[in-house]
Amino acid sequence: MNNVLEKIKGIVIVSVQAMPNEPLYAEPCINAMMKSVINGGAGALRVAGVRDIKNAKKLFPVPVIGITKPAVIPKNYKEIVYITPTIQDVLNVINAGADIVAFDGTVRKRPNDEKLSDLIKYIHINQRVAMADVATLEDGIAAKEAGADILSTTLAGYTLESASSPANEPDFELMTGLIKETGLPVILEGRIWEVEQVDKAFELGAHSVVIGSAITRPQLITKRFVFRKK
Repeated sequence: MNNVLEKIKGIVIVSVQAMPNEPLYAEPCINAMMKSVINGGAGALRVAGVRDIKNAKKLFPVPVIGITKPAVIPKNYKEIVYITPTIQDVLNVINAGADIVAFDGTVRKRPNDEKLSDLIKYIHINQRVAMADVATLEDGIAAKEAGADILSTTLAGYTLESASSPANEPDFELMTGLIKETGLPVILEGRIWEVEQVDKAFELGAHSVVIGSAITRPQLITKRFVFRKK
């Protein structure tokens, strides 16, 4: 597990995901996007669902962070746990071959009243890295206590408890707080759109940086140009 953490240290990881109702969700499209970002220098991939995790592991010699999430994100997404929420989801990600299993690591109630520590236990039994996507400092501390190996700011601003998180830029304050208070490796993820933000993350001590929408979501990239403030 430590070997995997070392492999992703100091690199840019690209999240290659699309929802089933989006044109790029088709398997050849996702595979092409993964190949494109690897060709561009991505040191690892973050992908969603058994199909794409399997393809990432089969096609590319880089660490793969795997998650599950629903085909349709519910309107009350800020209130519920939906990223790799259950033990069964964890097992699905593991069986698909992910090196790192990422999951909602917040302190919120989980489906079936499952405990975060139990999800992490199954990850460790299968000798994979447990990555907690958190939204607040409280989440990160609790995730560490539950046994998480690495933390990510993925959910900052996407839960009711993190409403004060910056709306249009990464949550650097959360990242630095997590580094200081937990001592765990911390990944900066969420609302990264500028090269300077990546540089700042590493200067502040980020273990690595995950970029998604700014690279692999063309509809969102287009909106930034078409609907920019004037």
